[in-house]
Amino acid sequence: MDHPEAIRLQLRLARAGIASRRRCETFIAEGRVKVNGQVVITPGTKVIPEDEVMFDGRPVRDEKRKIYIALHKPAGFLCSDDDPDGRPLAKSLLDVVVKERIFHVGRLDYMTSGLIFFTNDGDFARALTHPSRKIEKEYIVTTKSEIPEELMSRFLKGITVEGIRYKASEAVLMGPRTASIVLTEGKNRELRRVFLSVSVSIKKVHRVRIGPVHLKGIISGHFRNLRTSEIKALMDGTTFKKKSGEHQRPQSRGKHGRRN
Repeated sequence: MDHPEAIRLQLRLARAGIASRRRCETFIAEGRVKVNGQVVITPGTKVIPEDEVMFDGRPVRDEKRKIYIALHKPAGFLCSDDDPDGRPLAKSLLDVVVKERIFHVGRLDYMTSGLIFFTNDGDFARALTHPSRKIEKEYIVTTKSEIPEELMSRFLKGITVEGIRYKASEAVLMGPRTASIVLTEGKNRELRRVFLSVSVSIKKVHRVRIGPVHLKGIISGHFRNLRTSEIKALMDGTTFKKKSGEHQRPQSRGKHGRRN
């Protein structure tokens, strides 16, 4: 019979702010976690409060203060815990103020700028990254050449590139070389692959919104704490309308996604 307070090892790690549950499962499989002095490589192993858990040789303790941060990541910063090539890390922008161990929720490519969350709450990270949640992420894409009008309508219907299907929730041309794209899936380098499929190179990708949280007001390289209402909305899957003054998507679209 299980101990009444027994929980899965990856959950214990996530609650301590090590990483999301999914990432913690990887750490366990890599042999980086010990329980009572023994390496455990099986995710799902149950532990109780009295068990001594170590990650990379350091004791794992539950974080008492939960942290939820919205960062404006500049281009040229990496979403990672370390980099052998010595590139700057996005989390280094928070180190001066945040002393607790935190991790990024999802990621932005090295040269992609914009909104990304950091937290030490594994449950929060899991809620936001689970595929079933389909949380909207809005991007402004700037290209080096003119965007074909038909790409927007094709992206809305679903487009297959090298055997992988990509589909936007919204795709609107804002100008000859600028588009607003809303995605609900987290497929790797999706925007760059879709645009390159029609021989259009992307100059810049900038994420301006995640669910109800907007980037407006956060200077590049700076951050703010998420509001309680925003955290609740993200956890519950609540849909928020845009605030006045935020970047507004057109209310109507022509045949190919251009504004009427």
